[in-house]
Order: sequence, then structure tokens, then C-alpha cells
Amino acid sequence: MKCSVFIATSVDGFIAKEDGCVDWLHTAGKPEADMGKQADMGMLDYMASVDCMIMGRKCMDMISSMNLTTEQWPYGATRIIVLSNSLNEAPTNMKGKVEMYSGDLLALVSRLESEGHKHAYIDGGTTIQAFINLQLINEMTITRAPVLLGEGKSLFGKVFKDIKLQQAEATAFPNDFVQVKYKISY
Repeated sequence: MKCSVFIATSVDGFIAKEDGCVDWLHTAGKPEADMGKQADMGMLDYMASVDCMIMGRKCMDMISSMNLTTEQWPYGATRIIVLSNSLNEAPTNMKGKVEMYSGDLLALVSRLESEGHKHAYIDGGTTIQAFINLQLINEMTITRAPVLLGEGKSLFGKVFKDIKLQQAEATAFPNDFVQVKYKISY
């Protein structure tokens, strides 16, 4: 099963402020820029390519705090598995939208693959890091917001060895965000 990442960071590599806040994503760059057909910076096409999503609990908590309406829900009917060692049950506004999982990640990927899933979207800093260290991520799309935060929650932490990123494809958007897609070679 293919596992990939589609995520935004500050130019200095942070996915959120220390308190988990991501409001800077909405004010960075030129929010008034005419994005035309690139308004979602590829998110809809990416979501159409995945058939399940695996995210960390903190990522779920952030989404839950947004209290999204059905119309605002960006994941459609995509199956979402939330990793948590501390929660057995999803928050009320996430019930019916996510499944909770605690356990071995290799076993989870194997189970999803045996159930017919072909492409998993991996989201959340700690979750992405765990998948990278298990050599499960095949490609990453990182969209850099034109802002320096100086500190916050980093996308990357310690890795078990140098990891080569290959076949870079870059897109610069009218709002000054820059997106780079890489294949990963372990």
C-alpha cells in the first residue's frame, strides 16, 4: 500500500505553533491573490487519489476544534483512522467520521492493505515521523507557507539515517506558497 504525505509548513519547517495553532496558514503570503484553478493547491486531486487516511490524535483534536460543518468537511467519505494510546473514543463531533486505533503501525498498514486499500494519506507530525522511521512513506508533498515562525511543532524530528528525497516537482503559487513533491528513497 502506498503511504504519502500532503502537508503545509512554514518556511522554517513548522506545522503548527507551540500551542497547536495553525491560523498563520490563512494569513501567510497573499491571501487576496487570484489562485484561479489552483485555489486548493492540489488538495482535491490529492484527496481523490487516496482511499484512507491515518492521522495522529493531536491532528484529530485540531480538526475537531474547528467544528466543521458537513459542507466544510474536507475529507469526504474517506476512511480515517486516528492513532491514539490515550483515547478509545472519538470526540462527539468526530463520531462516525473517524475510527480510533492503538497498536502496531505495520500491522495497521497490513490490515488496511488486506482490506483492499491502495493509498493512505498520513497526517500529523508525530504520525508522519513514525511512518518515516518505519520506511512506510513513499512520497511527500510539502507546501511551504511564506512565513517564518521561529518556533513551533516541527514536521521532522530524528530519523534513523539520512533519507534521500528524489524526483522533485515544484510549483510556485500566486499567493507566494511553494509546493514541492518528492519520492522517498530509503
